[in-house]
Amino acid sequence: MAAPGVSDAFQAFLTEAPDHARAWLGGVQGLEGASALDPKTAALAYLAVLAALGLTGGVPFHAREAKRAGASRDEVKSAVLLGLPATGMRAIQALPEALAAFDAAD
Repeated sequence: MAAPGVSDAFQAFLTEAPDHARAWLGGVQGLEGASALDPKTAALAYLAVLAALGLTGGVPFHAREAKRAGASRDEVKSAVLLGLPATGMRAIQALPEALAAFDAAD
């Protein structure tokens, strides 16, 4: 079972391939450090990308991250639906998961 807020697939990645996971997470941290975006904007943008690509496994975690960074429920909703014109219905698949995770986050 995955840690709270982490998909089973990502938990398997962390557990079964720890060297790869450390390398990958190092790259992620480097990209975060190089970004000119503030944490809230970056969290919302990342959520929009996940929704547009249909990668819903990470949506709950990143919706909670957006809330922790100060995003409102409406901002999370708008981020998820940002790709609607380009991706159509794919973007709305992430909406229930994002809002449920946002509402459940402390």
